[in-house]
Amino acid sequence: MKSENPFTLTFGKQPPEYVSRYENSTSVISSFTGKYPTSQTYLIEGVRGSGKTVLMTAISNELQESGEWVAADLMPTGDLLEELANRLSDIVRDHKQWIPSNLSLSVAGTRLEWKDKSLSQDSISVIEELLKILKKKKKNLLITIDEVTPGQNLREFASEFQILIRKEYPVFLIMTGLYENIYSVQNDKSLTFLLRAPKIHLEPLSIYQISTQYETALRVPLETANELAALTKGYAFAFQALGLLYYDKKETQSLSDILPKLDGMLEDFVYRKIWESLSDKERQIVKAIPEEGIKSEIIRERLSMTSSVYSKYRDRLIKKGVLKAPQYGYVENALPRFSVILERY
Repeated sequence: MKSENPFTLTFGKQPPEYVSRYENSTSVISSFTGKYPTSQTYLIEGVRGSGKTVLMTAISNELQESGEWVAADLMPTGDLLEELANRLSDIVRDHKQWIPSNLSLSVAGTRLEWKDKSLSQDSISVIEELLKILKKKKKNLLITIDEVTPGQNLREFASEFQILIRKEYPVFLIMTGLYENIYSVQNDKSLTFLLRAPKIHLEPLSIYQISTQYETALRVPLETANELAALTKGYAFAFQALGLLYYDKKETQSLSDILPKLDGMLEDFVYRKIWESLSDKERQIVKAIPEEGIKSEIIRERLSMTSSVYSKYRDRLIKKGVLKAPQYGYVENALPRFSVILERY
């Protein structure tokens, strides 16, 4: 009987077959857990499907395993301060032994009642009172915000977060986002402190590690594992999708039989959204690049672009994680089978 498939397409969940980003996670954890933290904020940027949320989740899980950390996961679209007050209330309520005898918490989490004093019931007051409890219990709070976008909601949260740090509360923050959103957030005049925050740009996963995991999980020869790993180009979503399909393929099927299914998953889950987010000139450049790559000079001639215009959009696509420059004067799509799928557009 075949065991359960170890690969998954569930976004954000740490899958059983997971290629760890040791350098990235170690950098964040060592920074946060040092006697004198070098930073209390980290930004993680990358293209859709590159594993931003999985990395953030892995870091959060590892910190909480120590017993010295608790985590509050916030939705970027809601009232971040109110949501933080609610999450903190949930955390404290789950640890009843932390709650002082003269304090009662409301079900909503945004109301505190002390028997011996009155207290303003706004979210900020609730957050500070609950953080005092965490600090007394020597617990650190990790706040995570996935796929952050710029806006007034984030500005208000970030302003208060800076105040909490100045007051020496044990608060730490990880935010993930697309390149363009992280760029906008860092360059918001109201969020200048984020310019100093360390930023992790997610590179492709290790092809060697992917091959090793494919060889073990799929029980295939090393040559086949290498072929499959190379096909993914280190793209995290492709690693999971191809593994999922290959694990469940019938004995009579070959790799060529499952490639159309892989293309469908890539297009449906991530590539369509990536394509829709590109500008007209970015689309022209991406669509003109074959799967094996091409000289930049040829692209410029085909599209009748000046060197300066082409360079501007090429560099932007590289920062977005859509293109890569394997060597000087050449460019290719960083995403596996992107060119093949775009031929149908």
